[in-house]
Amino acid sequence: MAQKIILTGDRPTGKLHVGHYVGSLKRRVELQNSGEYDKIFIMIADAQALTDNADNPAKVRSNIMEVALDYLSVGIDPAKSNIFIQSYVTELTELTFYYMNLVTVSRLQRNPTVKSEIQMRNFETSIPVGFFCYPISQAADITAFHATTVPVGEDQMPMLEQTKEIVHKFNAVYGETLTDPQILLPENKACLRLPGIDGKAKMSKSLGNCIYLSEPETDVKKKIMSMYTDPNHIRIEDPGNLEGNTVFTYLDAFCNDGHFAEYLPEYSCLQELKDHYTRGGLGDVKVKKFLNNVMQEELSPIRARRKEYENRIDDVYDILKKGSETAKAEAEKTLAEVKHAMKIDYFDTPEFLEEQREKFK
Repeated sequence: MAQKIILTGDRPTGKLHVGHYVGSLKRRVELQNSGEYDKIFIMIADAQALTDNADNPAKVRSNIMEVALDYLSVGIDPAKSNIFIQSYVTELTELTFYYMNLVTVSRLQRNPTVKSEIQMRNFETSIPVGFFCYPISQAADITAFHATTVPVGEDQMPMLEQTKEIVHKFNAVYGETLTDPQILLPENKACLRLPGIDGKAKMSKSLGNCIYLSEPETDVKKKIMSMYTDPNHIRIEDPGNLEGNTVFTYLDAFCNDGHFAEYLPEYSCLQELKDHYTRGGLGDVKVKKFLNNVMQEELSPIRARRKEYENRIDDVYDILKKGSETAKAEAEKTLAEVKHAMKIDYFDTPEFLEEQREKFK
């Protein structure tokens, strides 16, 4: 039976935030602990981060350990999951180069994720080639490990589609070699894309509207109490609007009925709280205080685990090194398969020499 393999990862451009947590990290831990998967590869995508930080390599370097600590603090277990650094696995770069021949420039330009990322970084007039080609690089990352499952946020769906196209094209041209991956989206719709605390569409390190997993309790509370709500809900008795109300979006993502028994016993569930808010008579401060209790309960053990690992940096380094070596060995095998399919493995098998002997006999 075919192995079930997960590939997922993050760019080391800053510490990870609660958007990463509900969008993918929490699910990764559940999948890791489900026992359903034969191999799990979690990549710290430093090479990809350099595509739009080429002039600031120190930023990428300084965040490698931050991201590794975030992974370990949320419950990624190095005994079950390989955490690795992308640039160490040089085979990924070679795969990217071969896949470039299977994708047109116009197809890359039509990729919605690439379009929005270009706008966000003001790259419209001068797009770095490496950044423009990152859907191809992502296809190399996924296929190098024969990943069958890629757990990502909704915004990454166009990338997965592009990977699938590359897989189909490669297999059609060179024979069945690469594995066709399946996307795995968060089950909770509120987790598909958590907005920033300012109500902006996406929580983003560059917009400064994040709650980081490693932030102290007091900072988290401050951010929650400053969260964007319904601007027309001025007095407590005013009916409130849930649409675009960040506090309720976060409650959708984080809270369960048990939290009400613990922190807000006058309500039995979130729907009751929402109904009261929309009727009027419920203030934003009360709702925010409840959200703070809910989120602190989730984040407190994460912060504690991070502190433990911060005191064992040598161990974290060893985890990264071992994971990177395991990933490299796996990618080496795939690259050999790809080169064999493309008939460019001249010195790896006797076939090339035999062909030439025959030709020049």
